[in-house]
Amino acid sequence: MQDQKNNPLHGLTLETIVTRLVEHYGWQELGQLISIRCFQSDPSVKSSLKFLRKTPWAREKVEQLYLATAFSDC
Repeated sequence: MQDQKNNPLHGLTLETIVTRLVEHYGWQELGQLISIRCFQSDPSVKSSLKFLRKTPWAREKVEQLYLATAFSDC
């Protein structure tokens, strides 16, 4: 449990992260910021989650963008 103490993503689901990024940027800008097909071609939260759960490098990019977005407003 202590390992999670300093993890800013602790308690956030991937669905929450993707949804918040879409609300903030929209699909078009999100697809420009992170160039992955699930954000650019017929995007949906469901299809994005399916891809991101199977693709660690893409999930890491999404999490990093979320952290940069979430903490840049402070």
